[in-house]
Amino acid sequence: MPDRPPHRPGAEQPVFPPAPRPSPVRVIVADDNPVVRAGLTALLSGRDDITVVAEAADGREACEAALRHHPDVVLLDVRMPGVDGLSALPHLAALARVVMLTYSHEPEIVRAALRGGAGGYLVHGEFTVEELVSAVRDVTRGRAHFTPTAATAVLTHLRSDATAHTEVDSSSLFSLTSAEALSQLQPTVRHSSPVSRARFRLSAREAEIMDLIASGMNNQQIAATCFISEKTVKNHINRIFAKLHSSSRSEAAAKWLGTAVTS
Repeated sequence: MPDRPPHRPGAEQPVFPPAPRPSPVRVIVADDNPVVRAGLTALLSGRDDITVVAEAADGREACEAALRHHPDVVLLDVRMPGVDGLSALPHLAALARVVMLTYSHEPEIVRAALRGGAGGYLVHGEFTVEELVSAVRDVTRGRAHFTPTAATAVLTHLRSDATAHTEVDSSSLFSLTSAEALSQLQPTVRHSSPVSRARFRLSAREAEIMDLIASGMNNQQIAATCFISEKTVKNHINRIFAKLHSSSRSEAAAKWLGTAVTS
């Protein structure tokens, strides 16, 4: 009989069990239009990492379904018969992440939704299927999503709110929604003139961020206001400082607002 090859320790690779797949994101679709509900359910159910656990025709049904199914995300219409979306929103926001998914794009409704605890606001006709799927996935990680109309309404409100001040009782912020806390933290923004922007050769975005710096906002507040990441804010600030020949926020603000002499 031929000799068997000698056993070499370590020659056999250990077999590890596959890593467990993360649980799918559990979604409730709440809309009074059955065609819209069915369409959204079909779009989301085709994803391996998303499952629609219930549908609801009004706010009351959505709250009952949320208590029963414990969803991660609720897609909520604004205008529904019986209990509408804005009325149900505070109750749903205590149970899950809520994204308004609606045809309503009036600025006051967008602001009311954010005050009620919504983590995003998507207007029908302004997003693709993939953007909807990304919003559902990302909102579970605390990333807000807004389509252009909603984003413009929020940004306009933040800039025009002359009653917002930087001095806020920090102990009260823990009882507010993230949108309410943010709105109270925003100081009054003083906008520069086109002459300032041209003199320093800042882009439109750089001028916008420099206005926010001069108003006293920190990088986190600027990122939230402009709907960009803090890393992007830092990159813009580095370019702004180079153009203004400044090494600090206070020096840059003084030059930008005309209270310091520039060469």
